[in-house]
Amino acid sequence: MSVPPRFLMVAPTHYNVSYSINPWMDPGRWRQDPQGMHAQAQAASAALCQALQGTGAEVELAPGSAGLPDMVFPANSAVVLDGKALLSRFRHPERRAEEERFLAIFKALQAKGLLREVAQLPPGCFQEGAGDCVWDATRQQFWGGFGPRSSRQALAAIASHFGHEVVPLELTSSRCYHLDVCFCVLSGGEIFYLPEALTPEALRTLRTRVDERLLIEASEDDLVHFSLNAVCVGRHIVMSRCTPALRERLQGRGYTVVEVDLSPFMLSGGSAYCMSLRLDWQSQAFAAGAQSPGTVAKHY
Repeated sequence: MSVPPRFLMVAPTHYNVSYSINPWMDPGRWRQDPQGMHAQAQAASAALCQALQGTGAEVELAPGSAGLPDMVFPANSAVVLDGKALLSRFRHPERRAEEERFLAIFKALQAKGLLREVAQLPPGCFQEGAGDCVWDATRQQFWGGFGPRSSRQALAAIASHFGHEVVPLELTSSRCYHLDVCFCVLSGGEIFYLPEALTPEALRTLRTRVDERLLIEASEDDLVHFSLNAVCVGRHIVMSRCTPALRERLQGRGYTVVEVDLSPFMLSGGSAYCMSLRLDWQSQAFAAGAQSPGTVAKHY
């Protein structure tokens, strides 16, 4: 049977750009027209929700909290697999109060039966969720980014918690402060990535583990358009902006690009992937054990 993909989003009621903790954040631009920007953010969030639902996905919408504008990026809040959520520990003080709020949100999801377990990393072990720990359903492993935000020591804790390998990829650029800014796993096994964002060792690791025919190199345009910070559901890729050249490349591989204007959130350094957290990912081993004989769940 088919299980609809399910994503967590956070309402942008309290979203703004009031501080800067990455090179993309532009509080000055927001202050020029806060009411207009807020209205645009509300519309953009609703459009992303509609786009995800258009792929056949379901969306859980959680409330944000005043004074915590970056809660609209729940991909940073946890790593989720097999019904288990391992909550983040944020490096920057501006985001640390999100930990308590997201704990309440995930406990509520557990009470609804959407999660089996909710756990937290130990304090001081910085790791910022699925933004720096991307599940690869094709290879049944995580790709773990570290450097600007997440610490390498957290990768071992994630591997132990979920029982799956976490392949380390060190990031080199402050612009690519999370792996999801420069690295996107597609449903056909392709990896869309920005080579300059990874160290030579990380590039060797990636190119050793992934057939070169499945590697899609991104351009500077793709980075500044946040095209890599995309959500792939089946053969649909939801992203903020897409150049004609990139669209042609992806269509040539059988994908349909769904473009959503997320410019208000790009002012904070986030886009479609950051704004949505996949809740239903299951490993093959877990899915096989969870199904009755003769029944196979298909996840997109």
